[in-house]
Amino acid sequence: MSRRILVILGQPSSNSLCAALASTYADAARHAGAEVRLLELGEMQFDPILHHGYEHSQPLETDLRNAQVDITWAQHLVWVYPIWWGGLPALLKGFLDRIFLPGFAFKYRSNSALWDRLLAGRTAELLVTMDFPPWYYRWVQRQPGHRQMKQSILEFSGIRPVRVHSFGPVVKSSAARRAAWIEHVRMLGTRAGLR
Repeated sequence: MSRRILVILGQPSSNSLCAALASTYADAARHAGAEVRLLELGEMQFDPILHHGYEHSQPLETDLRNAQVDITWAQHLVWVYPIWWGGLPALLKGFLDRIFLPGFAFKYRSNSALWDRLLAGRTAELLVTMDFPPWYYRWVQRQPGHRQMKQSILEFSGIRPVRVHSFGPVVKSSAARRAAWIEHVRMLGTRAGLR
């Protein structure tokens, strides 16, 4: 049985390095034998603002309901996005706020601070671009965006292991450097599709 992979492009622009990385990974995994679906958040119709927090239910738009179906279907989730201002792009954060809800991603146990991780059994990869060297983001800034996505969102919901691949600095990068990143992502997609 082929592996089910969902690639989520969290960069709003479909004409970006992130978009090229997402399509390269998806194509390579598909070519290696995986079933692959691609979600492009910039093409989806939804309100990214959780207007009342978790106090009141906010009905999900059709695209968000379909995204939940895709996440439930997937065995492996690949999140592709840039680091902006040290963290996730607003559109990606809004997407997560809207669909990683109690009852879908997690469920607190009654009379307890513990919770059930409802998305357990899935793995993930983060393909993240940035405009500074990955070593600087790791050792100087302490990777706030990576930690938020990996630990506070995905692992909290039961998705593990989560592997992180950082690409940067993108600003002023050469065509050869970008081609090398794309080739690396092609290898990652092929490897994921063969599992």
